[in-house]
Amino acid sequence: MNFEQARFNMVEQQLRPGKVLDPDVLEVLFVVKREEFVPPAHRRLAFADTQIPLGGDAGACMLAPRVEAHALQALAMKKHENVLEVGTGSGYMAALLGVHADHVWSIEIDPKLAETARENLRRAGVTNVTVEVGNGLAGLPAHAPYDVIMVSGAVAAKPKALLDQLKPGGRLFAIEGKAPAMEAVLYTRVGNDFRRLAVFETVVAPLRDAEPAPAFVF
Repeated sequence: MNFEQARFNMVEQQLRPGKVLDPDVLEVLFVVKREEFVPPAHRRLAFADTQIPLGGDAGACMLAPRVEAHALQALAMKKHENVLEVGTGSGYMAALLGVHADHVWSIEIDPKLAETARENLRRAGVTNVTVEVGNGLAGLPAHAPYDVIMVSGAVAAKPKALLDQLKPGGRLFAIEGKAPAMEAVLYTRVGNDFRRLAVFETVVAPLRDAEPAPAFVF
């Protein structure tokens, strides 16, 4: 498989027609080799417009390239920002964020996935990402406040604990709701308030422990 041609086709046939036009975002997608973060069994799907299963008990998946690109475009990363990612998965999104970040702190609830992500990042030469094991929905207060928080999976409702760890002017990207109606949103901190902007609709795998509890039935 010609990965460079497939990468070019992804950008020109999926992302540009889907209104991902930020040149910095498109450049990052060429720089970070997505196929190196995809499980070997699914490597031929590395540039397909689909989620890719990562295995493990949590049912974790890599987000589709279109979702990843729109998230980066919405976050509008600046140089030397302090970044938190919730849901490391394969480490690919952390690597994308790391291109412009000062440091990326990424939290993964599945220890095996966390170790795989560390190995993927090491092999890719990424040195400014630290992968921690834990429930990322509580954030990582030790390294807060953050300029950017990326939630790499769906959550049932507004992630209040994460929003509280944003700097003034900081941005948080998340996908809220449950299938079949989920909404990708960008929060921006303005003082002690948060401005919410709906970006697009999608359906992605929920973060483990992010699904709402079952409703009580009488």
